[in-house]
Amino acid sequence: MKQKSFKIVLFAPDIPGNTGSIGRTCVAMGIELILIKPYGFDISEKAVRRAGLDYWKYVQLTEYDSFDEFLEKENPAREKLFILENNVDQNYYDAGYTEGCYLIFGSETKGMPKEYYETYKDRMFHMPMYSDKIRSLNLSNAATAAAYECLRCLN
Repeated sequence: MKQKSFKIVLFAPDIPGNTGSIGRTCVAMGIELILIKPYGFDISEKAVRRAGLDYWKYVQLTEYDSFDEFLEKENPAREKLFILENNVDQNYYDAGYTEGCYLIFGSETKGMPKEYYETYKDRMFHMPMYSDKIRSLNLSNAATAAAYECLRCLN
């Protein structure tokens, strides 16, 4: 059986450990990781090697300078975009993932830019949290959970 295809997109990631963990998940699942600048860290070969990410060379990585460049080069249909954010109405369990979709995550400290909340309101989904003691989930945990939920739905 052929592996179902989708991609994980990180918009302006701030924390190198999260990006490294998400890269590991992408390698494990055989999916592409897309990073959209600016980054809060260095991903040069030297920095990655120093961080001990010996699997990083296996990450199918694409980088873009902006969200607009991502949209222009990837040219995804709107219904292929699944933006996971806090404080939105739609649950990610009900997203209706499709082959070739993009799971998009905003920056750990800022999320997605506020203007996207209106532009992509219909494409934004939250992961349920039942405690008022935390504001958000760790990005690498959320990306891994969403990726496996997407895979489950596609299979």
